[in-house]
Amino acid sequence: MSDKISESDILYMRKALDIAKTHTEQGEVPVGAIIVKDSEIIAYGTNHRENQKNCLCHAEIEAIHKACEKLGGWRLWQCTMYVTLEPCPMCAGAIINARIPRVVFGAYDKKNGSCGSVVNLFELSYNHKPDYIGGVLEEESAYILKDFFKKLRKGEIKQFGAFH
Repeated sequence: MSDKISESDILYMRKALDIAKTHTEQGEVPVGAIIVKDSEIIAYGTNHRENQKNCLCHAEIEAIHKACEKLGGWRLWQCTMYVTLEPCPMCAGAIINARIPRVVFGAYDKKNGSCGSVVNLFELSYNHKPDYIGGVLEEESAYILKDFFKKLRKGEIKQFGAFH
């Protein structure tokens, strides 16, 4: 785990937050992920689980898929991922498999987080161990999620694919 937060980390995390905010009205949990290579955003992703009715449609997976397509290969060893919520086990595994060397995330996920909250897959003896830093713009990231679930409970947001 790293504890060096740069100005560019803040900038890119704000971009990931902007992406997350754009999807709250679509009934998807507002998570935004971006992948940066050579100071350029090459891919982004948002959650689509409810509307696609597919548990694999996480923001990180979508961003990794788009980055692989853009770069023409599965190894993203020159990239950094920024994501507004701590990756789950599936997404942490995809990050490891894509060889992403660095991950910066916002809010911690006490129920599903796999970068330290529940388990830390990045610390296990896999063949690739990403460097990571959590809690970057944590309050902003957590607020977007809390606000979404508050509106969902009040019926102000509809989840189209939920519970089917």
